[in-house]
Amino acid sequence: MTAGIEFRQVTKRYGDAKSPLVVKGVDLTVPKGTLTTILGPSGCGKTTLLRMIAGLDACTAGTILIDGQDVTHLGPAERNVSMVFQSYALFPHMKVIDNVAYGLTVTGVGRDQAARRARAAMEIVGLPGYEDRLPSELSGGQQQRVAVARSLVLEPSVMLFDEPLSNLDARLRRSMREEIRALQQRLKLTVAYVTHDQSEALAVSDQIVVMHAGLIAQAGTPQQLYEHPASEFVAGFMGEAMLFTGTATADGRVQLGPLQLPARRPVPAGPVKVAVRPEAWTVTDAVSGAAADALPGTLLKCAYLGSFQELTVATAIGEIFVVSPDVSRRWTVGDALALRLSGSGVSVVAAG
Repeated sequence: MTAGIEFRQVTKRYGDAKSPLVVKGVDLTVPKGTLTTILGPSGCGKTTLLRMIAGLDACTAGTILIDGQDVTHLGPAERNVSMVFQSYALFPHMKVIDNVAYGLTVTGVGRDQAARRARAAMEIVGLPGYEDRLPSELSGGQQQRVAVARSLVLEPSVMLFDEPLSNLDARLRRSMREEIRALQQRLKLTVAYVTHDQSEALAVSDQIVVMHAGLIAQAGTPQQLYEHPASEFVAGFMGEAMLFTGTATADGRVQLGPLQLPARRPVPAGPVKVAVRPEAWTVTDAVSGAAADALPGTLLKCAYLGSFQELTVATAIGEIFVVSPDVSRRWTVGDALALRLSGSGVSVVAAG
């Protein structure tokens, strides 16, 4: 697949040669026409990566290519890249049509042609008829669409999104991420998208890149990262997995307290970490006797959230957070119950 964006051993430090590296020798490929999300905790280097693609920050070493062209030493205006910022960065005194057309007018495109292209971009993002409004007269979601239209109108090779939905409420966030994804797929845009929200990354991405301390901890499809994390960090970061200490045996099984699990991938015998997602547990009444596939426990907390329940259960391997879709059963703090593991939502990684 043709690379839309490619990083080859890219490093970045701010300050002199004694300053620590913020990005540490990153190799990364964003296939053309796909959406890659760069995910990670604060300070991991994800926004720095995005700014280097845009040319807003120069890399300290390495090579950056866009559509096969070396752009390492080119400025932002020479890269054919558009960026949608977290704050949207709209001009408050300008009408929407002028905000969208701004990038065209400053590059010398005639006023009539700029207005025509701006209206076409507004049509794409679902804002026809809003040309004469000011940004202050729009909702947060509409402002976000204006920012996207302003980037689209430049017909860029690459679009960059830096935490684009963080200023929106939960329902609007879900709606807007669906719109961004649909737009990307319809126009076959090459997109790099930075967020700290795992559910957002899972929902919109062809590829997810998880960064940790300036390095890529793992890159792959959403399903690969969620179901087959390569490290303890990725397992703990993707979703709400809880990590438990277990022991891998020579016959390919893993002992987790009183439970025995098959290892879905080969792991060397010895100490391992078992990442279990809250939805992987099935909750039943207390099992009489010592069933090999059940972990007895006592209910510490219970919260009803409409379509599911959240339970905290004290067990022999520690407190376990459980998300149960069974809302018909009413549990009471202090109830004895049993937990069983389903086949999915459980990963075994090397102990870090």
